[in-house]
Amino acid sequence: MAKLASLAKDTAIYGLSSIIGRFLNYLLVPLYTSRMLAQSGDYGIVTNIYSYVALLLVILTFGMETTFFRFVNKTEENPQTVYHTTLTAVGGVGLLFVTLVLVFLNPIASVMGHSSHPQFVGVMAVVVAMDAFQCIPFAYLRYKRKPLKFAELKLLFIGLNIGLNLVYFLVIPQLYNGPDSFVAPLLKPDGGLDVGYVFYINLICTGLVNIFFYKELKGWFFQLDYTLLRNMLKYAWPILVLGIAGILNQTVDKILYPIIRPGHEGSVELGIYGAAVKIAMIMALITQAFRYAYEPFVFGNAKEKGSKEMYAKAMKFFLVFTLLAFLVVMGYIDVLKFVVGRTYWEGLRVIPIVMVAEIMMGVYFNLSFWYKLIDKTIWGAVFSGIGCAVLVLVNILFIPTYHYMACAWAGVAGYGTAMLLSYFVGQHYYPIRYPLRDIFVYVGMTALFFALMQFVPQDWNLWLRLSINSVLILAFVAHILYHDLPLRALPVVGKYFRKPQVDDTTR
Repeated sequence: MAKLASLAKDTAIYGLSSIIGRFLNYLLVPLYTSRMLAQSGDYGIVTNIYSYVALLLVILTFGMETTFFRFVNKTEENPQTVYHTTLTAVGGVGLLFVTLVLVFLNPIASVMGHSSHPQFVGVMAVVVAMDAFQCIPFAYLRYKRKPLKFAELKLLFIGLNIGLNLVYFLVIPQLYNGPDSFVAPLLKPDGGLDVGYVFYINLICTGLVNIFFYKELKGWFFQLDYTLLRNMLKYAWPILVLGIAGILNQTVDKILYPIIRPGHEGSVELGIYGAAVKIAMIMALITQAFRYAYEPFVFGNAKEKGSKEMYAKAMKFFLVFTLLAFLVVMGYIDVLKFVVGRTYWEGLRVIPIVMVAEIMMGVYFNLSFWYKLIDKTIWGAVFSGIGCAVLVLVNILFIPTYHYMACAWAGVAGYGTAMLLSYFVGQHYYPIRYPLRDIFVYVGMTALFFALMQFVPQDWNLWLRLSINSVLILAFVAHILYHDLPLRALPVVGKYFRKPQVDDTTR
């Protein structure tokens, strides 16, 4: 239990930077969706370009983040040599990528459908290369068990990004009083907002964060152990394939959408879908926070007795709390919908579907460690590749008819396929006795409570609907506390629920 307690502590700190940071970043969603009306299609441009960024980030790190953890924990390897070699490999690839994009900028922008503003593509190429490089110092902080600095730097980026966006989208327009205004160069000729500043601000913030890695980069300047790198690349390439397939599961719909639904109407629909998905991304935040702590935890405890039992318990608690998050989001969707502008509300119907897909993705991530621990990462490439193929096929077949609803269901199909394949094959090669009965009880309760929430008529009083949903959520929490987290076992408050100890010496 001490190991799980340490995992929970680190997850909480990493979660602080991820969940609170992303929550603060959500302030940008109502800002963007109120300043960029759905009909403009501008938010569709933002959604599309950031989808490419997410994919490129996986390609430019090419599995070296996970590979770093695997090799830095090997007793025969020098940790600093592993770290410096990883930095050099990722940094060198990023530098080559930026050079090629800038040389062939116009043709690349044209293929992406952004020929009218290639500068957006160039700026984000530099940003994603820096982001990829920063992944390694961030991984080094996790290896050195420095979650506080990790959280501080993540929150620093978020704070700068929010601050500069607020200045541009709220303050600058108020200072504009005509073409001769000193802020006129920052706006469109008619005084309108330029969506490109979303990307320019990102460039500034990412560049500033690099400065604070001076300690982690001290003594490094493209140091490379070629023998070590070859061994790392053998381990990493299946993870790269796995990562590409995994991120395509999250982004391919937003990349394909303008191709399948070209023109302004497609951009409008993509913007609506992208805005609605932001509300559902609470699942991605929970999974990310868990991943930051779970990855070093798994590799660091793989040889300890009882490790499989710990992994099974971790899976159960991960699923329990993601299901609770699902009920909370759906129970208070009438409040959470104000995160996006009113012109985007028609896309809210995708939220429960996307959240189910994200839960499946989180379960798949938990299941994925069996092949990493036995150095058979090729299985991850196979599972994710099949899942991605299913997702792409569903998108291509059904977007023309069902538009962005097809994107939501494609995620369920893709993640569900990869999840089931990983579970059944994993039970053959690295069997773990997951508490399936308990898991199915929680899944069944979640489905029942969600159905009850949907049966509450929408024309009822808002506070009455929220009260009914709150009772259902509290019933779910009560089940957790009674069966899996009894109050007497909790820190601080637990002492009030423990039975008093009897002093035998007084008898």
